[in-house]
Amino acid sequence: MSGAAQYMPTEDTLGSDHGVDLKICQCSGCGLVQLSNDPVPYYKEVIRATSFSKEMTDFRRKQFKTFIKDYNLEHKKIIEIGCGTGHYLSIMDELDVNASGIEFSTDSVEICNKIGLNVRESFIEKRSQKLDGGPFDAFFIMSFLEHLPHPNEILGSIYNNLNDGATGLVEVPNFDIILKKKLFAEFIGDHLFYFTEQTLERTLQSNGFDVLDCKPVWYDYILSVVVKKRAGLDLSYFLSHKEKLKKEIGNYVKRFSKNSVAIWGAGHQSLAIMSLVALEGKIKYVVDSATFKQGKFTPATHIPIVAPNELNSDTPEAIIVMAASYSDEVAGIIRNDYNPEIDVVILREFGLEMI
Repeated sequence: MSGAAQYMPTEDTLGSDHGVDLKICQCSGCGLVQLSNDPVPYYKEVIRATSFSKEMTDFRRKQFKTFIKDYNLEHKKIIEIGCGTGHYLSIMDELDVNASGIEFSTDSVEICNKIGLNVRESFIEKRSQKLDGGPFDAFFIMSFLEHLPHPNEILGSIYNNLNDGATGLVEVPNFDIILKKKLFAEFIGDHLFYFTEQTLERTLQSNGFDVLDCKPVWYDYILSVVVKKRAGLDLSYFLSHKEKLKKEIGNYVKRFSKNSVAIWGAGHQSLAIMSLVALEGKIKYVVDSATFKQGKFTPATHIPIVAPNELNSDTPEAIIVMAASYSDEVAGIIRNDYNPEIDVVILREFGLEMI
């Protein structure tokens, strides 16, 4: 194959120009097709010939208008990742948004700046990289991701430079149509990755984006995907719920004589509760039917673990059942087989339940 799609030898370099072998691989895990070759020397630069096509320009103008309208991006900050000489960015810049771009090529950046585009010389190398002017409300990366040897780093950095709920437009060549039409000539050294609709969605989702729309465009030769930055989980309610349980369990234990309340269950959930609500020194013992736990102590809280028959020889005033899905069964055993005067409660997800 030709070594690079954007390298055309001159007459005096013909002697040094040779074809290369492209080794095509497929990941057995995610299914993504890719080359094992090194990237072309200019892979950080965006080189496009689409500026010569009036039809493509009209298509992009309509597409960008729809993207801005559908996702309420008027007056918002939008960045193009890899903007080349600014053809697509200039179309976006015509619209009612605050558009900017990054590009590796110094010459291309100068061309963009001369025509009034807000473009900075930059290339994303790693996930932790911060982009000037961020965070952004939206981004677009057009037929560039497939050139990059570390697409997860690029997508991870984009994610980290977006506001919550930000949207994006991602496009790559459509490998589904290449497969369908047997277009073997579409394999080129410039394109390291060959995305189907399935593998592109999987790649984007694994880097923190929810796919809102995915479809082939431009005579089915391009996969066009709209994504949204996935919100991180808010786990702060765990802390408030823990404090609620701590207060509720503490008040329950105080109703009885000192060290007269037992717990049934030495599973991982009960061990965590005992530690997190600070029951060390406040519980008589922990009952568990597993013989390999008996005679030992609970981690962190150091409460002795005993066999169920201890309830007969050293009867507690109350038992908190913390046996997860076995709690109802355990409560029934306590009621049927042991002193009926024992006060029994079950720890549910919402708190203590009297039985």
